[in-house]
Amino acid sequence: MRELSLDNCRIDQRYEIRETLGRGSYAEIFVATDGIASPSSPHKKVVIKALNVFLQDELDADLERTLVENFQNEAIALDRVRHPNIISRLGHGTARDLKGTIFHYLVLEYLSGGDLQNVVRRRPIDLSQLARYIEQICAGLSHAHRSGVIHRDIKPQNLLLTADLSTVKIADFGVARFSMADSPITRVGTNAYAPPEHSPLTAGNFAAAKLTPAADVYSLAKTIYTLVSRESPRSFAGRSIDELPVDIRYEPWATSLLKVLTKATADVPEHRHQSIEEFWLALEPFIVQIGDAEPETIIQRFDSPQPHVTRGYSPVTPSKPQFEIDLVTGAGRKIESKTVSIPISPQPISYQPPVVSPLIRSGKTAAEPVRVQVEKPKRSFVRRAAMFGIFVLVFTGLLFGTATYFRGRYNIPTISNPFSAQTATANENVNLRSGPSADTDRIGLVTKNSKVRIVKSQNNWYQVDVISQGIARNDTGSVSRGWLNGKFLDIDNN
Repeated sequence: MRELSLDNCRIDQRYEIRETLGRGSYAEIFVATDGIASPSSPHKKVVIKALNVFLQDELDADLERTLVENFQNEAIALDRVRHPNIISRLGHGTARDLKGTIFHYLVLEYLSGGDLQNVVRRRPIDLSQLARYIEQICAGLSHAHRSGVIHRDIKPQNLLLTADLSTVKIADFGVARFSMADSPITRVGTNAYAPPEHSPLTAGNFAAAKLTPAADVYSLAKTIYTLVSRESPRSFAGRSIDELPVDIRYEPWATSLLKVLTKATADVPEHRHQSIEEFWLALEPFIVQIGDAEPETIIQRFDSPQPHVTRGYSPVTPSKPQFEIDLVTGAGRKIESKTVSIPISPQPISYQPPVVSPLIRSGKTAAEPVRVQVEKPKRSFVRRAAMFGIFVLVFTGLLFGTATYFRGRYNIPTISNPFSAQTATANENVNLRSGPSADTDRIGLVTKNSKVRIVKSQNNWYQVDVISQGIARNDTGSVSRGWLNGKFLDIDNN
């Protein structure tokens, strides 16, 4: 086993490693500072997940290929299920550590609130807050399942919190499966939370089982048991939950909760709730009894779980990673000098763009020197006028940017790409607004499953053109452009 040498260094002249969060069987996790991000950016601190095949004691070519493929699949899964309640991938890269070892890495958002396992170890979670956490987890998992991805390892350790503890996000899609189709299930997950068809303890009894959302329903039910009782479901490993701990068994909501958990953890997958939406609807009596706040939407809350959007979330995914290098031999030679990790110096490093020499530009070799004639620049009236025009444009742009910045209440507005049009689907019936706020006038209605084209965005509000209504309407004169809140949109990944 050989750990990466990344202490107190900078990766790709951008990410300054600050501390090690942990190590697994094939990856190392670090907290880093993004040297390019603004000091006020919610992503100034990031997580670097570095693939280290040398953590394996016996490494061969097939195992290395599998680890790299799984690492890339995790990135693809995160992009496919991008959602306010699922951890976001911010970037990726390939670099060398201080000893020259090549490694791939993912850049993920940093969630400083820790995981729910640590929270329940320290103190009970307020039941109203717990209800909101459950709804957010259901919203994220429901979106993942609609995108064709099964997580397969839901547990409190993989549910991370934002700094203000108001938002929970699902993490670690390392063993996620892309299809619910006919491929057999592999044995993954933690025994206490894994359904019987996944658990190594019952590996021989479910050889013909197929993967469905019911697997995540099972693990989520075991997770809710832990969050409510603050006890591990270890005594129910591989079997259904049929009772609650004594200290909560006689609470007013205990009977309704136990009924849901018992069904959700049935041994046979077909006997469980078959979707997250069905599971969430079954939880309605429990959620109502623990006194959760009233919904703030125009729809019935239990039709579908609603996400919670935090500052810094964007539905736009970064460029797709392509990890094609043999990490052991370094084949492919795609590691350029700028990607080598370097120790952090006391003085900040300024980026110097590469200089293209006349020899390379002309296509000649060093044996054929090129004579470059440098003409003395002529100062003319036209040149001075052009420089003045550029100055006026830059100054106007700065004024516009400053005004937009303060109007956005310290949120830097998103710059849209004018050469591409992104589309989305409305996930509920929702009012079309005249501006990016719930306080503005209602000017129309967008029905569930309507297709819209995003024109621009501001503070998680999107100005859209309605392409087609999900439900046919008779008011042909209805307004077709307006603003929608991002939580009512499922962004299409083109």
